[in-house]
Amino acid sequence: MNRNYMRIRNRILRKINSWHGAAICGGIIGLAAGILITVLCARSVIADEREKFLADKGSVTEQTENPEDELTKVNATADDSEASAKESDTQDWRLILVNEDHPLDASYEPESLTSVSETCQVDGRIYEDLQKMMEDGEAQGLSMYVTSAYRAYDRQVEIFNQSMQERMDQGMTPLEAYQETSIQVAMPGTSEHATGLAVDIISTEYDELDERQGDTDEQKWLMEHCQEYGFILRYPSDKSDITGIIYEPWHYRYVGKEAAEEIMEQGLTLEEYLLS
Repeated sequence: MNRNYMRIRNRILRKINSWHGAAICGGIIGLAAGILITVLCARSVIADEREKFLADKGSVTEQTENPEDELTKVNATADDSEASAKESDTQDWRLILVNEDHPLDASYEPESLTSVSETCQVDGRIYEDLQKMMEDGEAQGLSMYVTSAYRAYDRQVEIFNQSMQERMDQGMTPLEAYQETSIQVAMPGTSEHATGLAVDIISTEYDELDERQGDTDEQKWLMEHCQEYGFILRYPSDKSDITGIIYEPWHYRYVGKEAAEEIMEQGLTLEEYLLS
């Protein structure tokens, strides 16, 4: 590691320690630098390094010219999170927007949770529409199930940290591990699963979460009919530049029937629907 890298890492650690002292104390500070980057306060710093590390993952040779400015962005991220929580209090609960630019406050909890299986829960207000969609699909001879639904903020932290740890065990630096993980795993606070309004539905005939899932009869039916039940395909194949998320043919988000019909019929993303 070069001197600039060490200086930025130490600045981040001091900032994180001031927020999460009790949670991050331990004897392995070097390892904590990678894991604790998952906390939202480091998101802005890493985002600026994205292109540099994708171009040359072999070494950390370039750093931001103004670390103080980056730490200012870290503080701004926390402010944005609080603002998003306030917005959610006034807007239609079905249309809450959660992504990297609109993080969900760590304290957010769905109004109520209803179990759809032994391991999955959703916001109770979407349960009936979800069940109707699944039952109607079954009536068409389809076989599918919800594999993931509500996910608490702390659970998202665990998943992100675990993914980073696996990559560091393979020899990556903390920043490289973050970069690789963030491509496939949502940063804590930016996952729709924390709202209780998002579900991952997969075919029993093919249980992999990859693009081939979209070729199953179950997904083809869902993509054609989900809006009738208030759901949308949240991350289409041709909208990654807008959503910031790769194509996920298994991820459906409840927005209400009226909004869902407009979004799906016009080929929009939730971002385009709400922000245009």
